[in-house]
Amino acid sequence: MRASFSTLENNRVKLSVEVDETEMAAAMDKAAASLAQRVSIKGFRKGKVPKNVLIANIGGPSALRGEAIRESLDEFYARAVNETAIDPIAQPEVTITGGETEGTLTFEADVDVRPELDLVGYRELRVTIPSPVVNDDEVEAQINRFRETDATLNDVDRPIVLGDLVSMDISATQSDSDADPFEMNDFMYTVGSGSITPEVDTLILGLRAGEDLQVQTDGANGATVTYSLHLKQVKEKILPELTDEWVEENTDWPTVAEMRGAVLEQMSSMRRREVTSSRNESALVALAELVDPEIVPTSLIEAESNDRLHQLGHRLSEQRIGFEQYLSATGQTPESLLAQIRYDSTVAVRIDLALRAIARIEGLEANAEDIEKELAVTAESLSTPVEELRRSLAESSRDSAFAKEVAKVKAQRWLLENVVYVDPLGTVIDRAQLDALGEDDSDESDADEQ
Repeated sequence: MRASFSTLENNRVKLSVEVDETEMAAAMDKAAASLAQRVSIKGFRKGKVPKNVLIANIGGPSALRGEAIRESLDEFYARAVNETAIDPIAQPEVTITGGETEGTLTFEADVDVRPELDLVGYRELRVTIPSPVVNDDEVEAQINRFRETDATLNDVDRPIVLGDLVSMDISATQSDSDADPFEMNDFMYTVGSGSITPEVDTLILGLRAGEDLQVQTDGANGATVTYSLHLKQVKEKILPELTDEWVEENTDWPTVAEMRGAVLEQMSSMRRREVTSSRNESALVALAELVDPEIVPTSLIEAESNDRLHQLGHRLSEQRIGFEQYLSATGQTPESLLAQIRYDSTVAVRIDLALRAIARIEGLEANAEDIEKELAVTAESLSTPVEELRRSLAESSRDSAFAKEVAKVKAQRWLLENVVYVDPLGTVIDRAQLDALGEDDSDESDADEQ
């Protein structure tokens, strides 16, 4: 079989394929064997019909050839895709151009392919992640949370400041709803918690008990939410003095110094895990922002969305959770769930296109060693022998597609090694600190196992 392609407009290619007589003869033998299992001919058992008798009963050699073409065309197309290494993202429009009755079979397939991006900006990518180092202020803030559990509350007659506890009557209305306002009396609110809306924490500062505050903020679907607050009482939190005696009596540590050291270690461990889990995802999401959403094919987004929805349905089925039950538990509507899935799918497709672009631009092709390593990793994840996976890829003509996925893995590795990470203040994070996080996590995992 010979295959070639030419580029059309709008991310389409025309695949031209020739299947010689030898391969067509094999396809006809295969079709004959398949028909023999399905066709009933008087005097013969299924599967035992001689080929010449079968051909005579189905309409002659041309009928058998037609059946062979119908049965094998998808396989011929898949082999041509693999041979030319094109990257289809939709079903092809196939036209047989010759050889339907004899000779070399020829056909053309017009198909949408994954676009190749001219990606810019990825070499200068800066990604904000939490600082891997816990500072003294963060430790003190955590210690103060312990102290707050033993705090006393004193009524005060002064302007409200950050950290005060305010008793208030609250009501909330939404512009697109005719429902009665949501109301709650004697609601205790800690200023700075953000539990109503961030605007409240800013506007309430400086007010006093007895005053009113109205705050408007954006709600769902473009609606406006209006909060009306009547401030009734202001209390100041008085924290206990931080002494060894208080620490020993109220915590699991005997002294302030040991408490501070333990809190630092706990927070550092949590921060290491937070940074480790977020750094890769944050880099990929930042990479996605470099891809213009207008050039992302809708077919890719729809395919990704359908796949994610199918996976969700499968997980819910395994856990015996109904769809309505899931929506209720997660506080979603069918519309909001589908919107979130589509959004996540769009980001995933943009990441995919960007990584493929990096692989192409940086020359990160998958060599034999790369493919062998990834075969081993994939086979282990599927609990499948490597040779069985290799055979499956070859038989389904997916070698080329697998090599592209391996190149994507290399591109992601390249990105994560070259991206610049900064903390929330914009300070560049030392790469050595980040690399050490993985080693620390490995040490902690080993200790847990022991």
